[in-house]
Amino acid sequence: MTGSALPAIIRIDDMADPAISPELAAARLGPSDWPDRLTVTEVLDRAMAETGLSDFGPDTGFRERLAVILRALDEDAGLTRGGRITILQGAVRVMANRLRIEDLVKQHPEILGIPIERPIVIAGLPRSGTTHLVNWLSRDDRLHALTLWESEEPVPAIEVAPGEIDPRLARSAAVWGAFGRLLPHMAAMHEMAATDIHEDNELMFMDMNCYNWEFQSRLPRWIDHYLAHDRRVSYAYEKKVLQVITWYRGDRGRDPERMRRRWLLKSPQHMENLAAIKAVFPDATMVITHRDPVDVLRSLTTMLGYSDRIRRDPTDPPGLARHWAGRIERLLRECVAQRDVWGPDQSIDVLFHDYMADQEGMARRIYALAGLDLPPATEAKLRGYLAENPRHAAGKVIYDLEGTFGSDVAALRRQFAFYYDRFPVEQEG
Repeated sequence: MTGSALPAIIRIDDMADPAISPELAAARLGPSDWPDRLTVTEVLDRAMAETGLSDFGPDTGFRERLAVILRALDEDAGLTRGGRITILQGAVRVMANRLRIEDLVKQHPEILGIPIERPIVIAGLPRSGTTHLVNWLSRDDRLHALTLWESEEPVPAIEVAPGEIDPRLARSAAVWGAFGRLLPHMAAMHEMAATDIHEDNELMFMDMNCYNWEFQSRLPRWIDHYLAHDRRVSYAYEKKVLQVITWYRGDRGRDPERMRRRWLLKSPQHMENLAAIKAVFPDATMVITHRDPVDVLRSLTTMLGYSDRIRRDPTDPPGLARHWAGRIERLLRECVAQRDVWGPDQSIDVLFHDYMADQEGMARRIYALAGLDLPPATEAKLRGYLAENPRHAAGKVIYDLEGTFGSDVAALRRQFAFYYDRFPVEQEG
């Protein structure tokens, strides 16, 4: 390897005892001007101080959920100070977003009349191809797709003149650029660029009902609470945020043609919320990706175990694998139980090995199900994306679930037998 180039084969062999650079040490410590614990009132007060607003809209239960999350954070003794502060900063950010959303809707109540019709919704386990699929299909400019920077701050805090760089984009690019420099191998697992298409569960973050927390901490109390309660209210809030973003994209309501474009959405969280999505978006096209959960666990634990060097001390790779094996099982059991709420006229199961064998053929099947034509110009854009984004372009990471994480693969296959019985995924190793 020369210069700063990454190797084609990447082995991360310091998961349990990571090398900590001065920059990583600073990230672990976090900013000195932030507390590492906040109450619900303090989170909301900070959001109000940031925005100058005070109306959070109807109480959808978000305060109760925030209280559960903060209590669960206090129970996670493995978080670094910086890891805890990052989560608290996220809570303040999304509450500030909520204030701006509610203020905008009060000023422009017509936003709530904007239809969100026939969205194409992608659901699937983390590391099952959903990110590639949504970024690929987003090349079709007849569809709305959610960028990372836009999902993080749907409503601008200040007006941006034509031709100026939106400060929301600049902020997102700075944050994720710094993250990439701290963790250079992340690009080989899950690149995060501000302009990439992102998961719409970020919009439910503003209703405090998003599984983003779970990637940053281990929160069994929160997971139990989340799965025990009706999530339809938060999908309804997501719909409100989509209406807001649609209004902005339609030149603040002045371009009805652009506002009529269908949304392309994706999140692993959707896999355990098929019934809630049906209730809120009954005319959606549901695309459900499936991959061997053992291979998903191999990839996911490696990605999270690598980034845990910022947020956890000690990192505890075996504990991470046990936690996510249980979480994936619960997600898949919800998927199996809810799968049939979507009939074959509105849904398709995409097996990972089928998708990788014939991506263009799978796109045609999805388009046909969604009632969309696939003109030559769109096909050319889709082919262009595949050519520009080959698999493992940033390097191929070697996963070692047994050696690094101490997992028993045979036991995991027994744990997931109910899923293999329902969906014929190929067992990858």
